Amino acid sequence: MNESVTPATTTDGLLDGRVILRQPLTGYRAAVDPVLLAAAVRAKPGQSVLDAGCGAGAAMFCLAVRVPGLALTGIELQPGEAALARESVSLNSFAEGCVIAAIVTGDILRPPAEMLNAFDIVITNPPYGDSGTPPPNENLAVAHMEGEADVAGWIKGCLACLKPKGRLVMIHRADRLSEILASLHDRKAGDIRILPIFPKTGQPARRVIVDAGKDRRSPDTLLPGLVLHIGDGSYTAEADAVLRRAGALAI
Repeated sequence: MNESVTPATTTDGLLDGRVILRQPLTGYRAAVDPVLLAAAVRAKPGQSVLDAGCGAGAAMFCLAVRVPGLALTGIELQPGEAALARESVSLNSFAEGCVIAAIVTGDILRPPAEMLNAFDIVITNPPYGDSGTPPPNENLAVAHMEGEADVAGWIKGCLACLKPKGRLVMIHRADRLSEILASLHDRKAGDIRILPIFPKTGQPARRVIVDAGKDRRSPDTLLPGLVLHIGDGSYTAEADAVLRRAGALAI
């Protein structure tokens, strides 16, 4: 997609309107995953954060609303998505002292030299699809299908952008957890904290949030998890606090 071509867009709200997001009318559109990801980030004022594969900016903007004093950078492969993220910066009022330093059009598999070993935290909501027929919409296909960007390559690129002892926080499919952990352990990441996300009580987790430390050796921790919905499909009180009221996840 050429950056000079403006796709049809909508202007949408996340966190009960605290975040304003310009998104493609067709193609990938943010749902709950980037909001959950941002809620799991244990960031402190003064830290630098990279959103790897930031899309239109949903996760980084949610984090910027929650935590004051952060310097946030996004990297996104699709020029059209990166352009929408830049547009949305001016639509938002972030927490005190938060700065969107840059939104870079680039590939996390081949990070620019200035991003290497540069960030306290990397957050990411990567493509989940590892098989099947890609969606016909090109934007959606790139956002959903791994292609060259498999789990191992994505994690390698994210870890390369972290300072020593920095944290990588990612959300992914629960059935890919073994691959994620193998890739993290292969690259000497440790102190891994795993938060399952359950659709309803008694159902298997469909998503996991993984928080891992670069060059750390502490054992892994499996946390109690979050249940999203009660029987009638509405959010649980815990999920509502995160998805609508900008609460934090305990991870």
